[in-house]
Amino acid sequence: MLVTFIVLYLLASVVIGLLAARRVHNTADYAVAGRSLPLAVVIATTFATWFGSETVLGVSARFVEGGLGEVVEDPFGASMCLVLVGLFFAYRLYQKNLITLGDYYRLRFGRTIEVVCSAIILFSYLGWVAAQITALGLVFNLLTQGTLSVTAGMVVGTAVVLVYTLYGGMWSIAMTDFVQMIVIAIGLIAIAWFSADLAGGAGRVVEFAAREGKFQFFPQNGGAKEWTFFFAAAITMMLGSIPQQDVFQRVMSSDSARTARIGPVVGGVLYLFFAFVPMFVVTAAVMVMPETAQALLKDDPQKVLPTLVMQHMPLILQIAFFGALLSAIMSTASATLLAPSTTFVENILRNLRPGMSDAQTLRAMRWSVLVFTGAVLTYAITMQGTSIYEMVSGAYQVPLVGAFVPLVFGLYWKRATTQGALCAVVLGLGVWLLFVATPALSDAFPQQLAGVLAALAGMVGGSLAPQRTPDHRAQVHHYQGTAV
Repeated sequence: MLVTFIVLYLLASVVIGLLAARRVHNTADYAVAGRSLPLAVVIATTFATWFGSETVLGVSARFVEGGLGEVVEDPFGASMCLVLVGLFFAYRLYQKNLITLGDYYRLRFGRTIEVVCSAIILFSYLGWVAAQITALGLVFNLLTQGTLSVTAGMVVGTAVVLVYTLYGGMWSIAMTDFVQMIVIAIGLIAIAWFSADLAGGAGRVVEFAAREGKFQFFPQNGGAKEWTFFFAAAITMMLGSIPQQDVFQRVMSSDSARTARIGPVVGGVLYLFFAFVPMFVVTAAVMVMPETAQALLKDDPQKVLPTLVMQHMPLILQIAFFGALLSAIMSTASATLLAPSTTFVENILRNLRPGMSDAQTLRAMRWSVLVFTGAVLTYAITMQGTSIYEMVSGAYQVPLVGAFVPLVFGLYWKRATTQGALCAVVLGLGVWLLFVATPALSDAFPQQLAGVLAALAGMVGGSLAPQRTPDHRAQVHHYQGTAV
């Protein structure tokens, strides 16, 4: 019965996505929904994109193991990223009427920075998308009680998401995200309510978490090193997620500058609020089934929450949980499949094949979605056994050290030059790679913070020094969406 309901829900998601695909007539429709999404939809798609498998399974697992101090990157850093985008980036970027974030780098610093930063953004999506595919495999494996292997579950889940993303692009994603946000909210609240009842009340769950030290957020009795690593963890997703195409797409899909500003802020606040729900539920799980939970914590902490639902909750709540979980995963997966694909076509392929028509660009984006899906599915299968949380958090170090500084200084510092941007990218990535390759250095100082500081030095020094590299600015093609 549970599997039947889940299959029907998946079919409904595909139908909604394919119906929305009828609105796609050109590249702007496909990539940014014709810049016509209202505020409610922008909030929903921002929230749903951010609320993925790592939030339900990864964050809850980290919390029950180490408390709030272990989840500083996500959800705290991740939600703050969306707030910062809305407050400081959305309006300025929206006014430029661009398709991708790579377009901004071309407009401000020229084609070299465009290609390099776009490649950085593309690479960063491997871990994030792979985490969602891994979670899909885990969910289908649990739902079928092992009939479908994790690998087979990955393939089935990816195929479902691919169908509507391939045809409908941002229009399909936005419409399915709207529905999926509702399912996530209702499902998680229902699960939390029943979990509290099983554990003897919400107050007892909170008291238990406090007694176990789960609310400890800041380093206690830590020195400079502990605080430095804490700060580095906080900025990894807080700042590293800002130069990401999926965030930018939601800004550019808005129907007005006001919507572009408010949508990410509200979406970020909602994300932080709902991220606490899985943490609450998994804490209740430890109280309700202590022996099972302890065994799972040693084996795979990500299974604690699903096990509680499957063993201690009625069918209706099992449907609610897996509906919410699949909604969270699919909404994130669809966004993270489209974002790198549009970036590749717009900022790399079009440089290799200038003069592509709108129809050719749209066709190339769809092919890119298909190819990228195959690549990340292969990567996810190869990376089986890696923590979902680690896959996601690790993905953001690359754009943090390579693409963040040129974006910020390009928008807010008039003296920033192409030479400064080149120095920022080279030094940021170079120092980061040095620390990654040298365990003694990364143990002494956080590698992502070292990379950011090097990028800052490169941008300021390179921009103020005598300019040996000409300051490049290139034109950007402005697409027009279909009026709806």
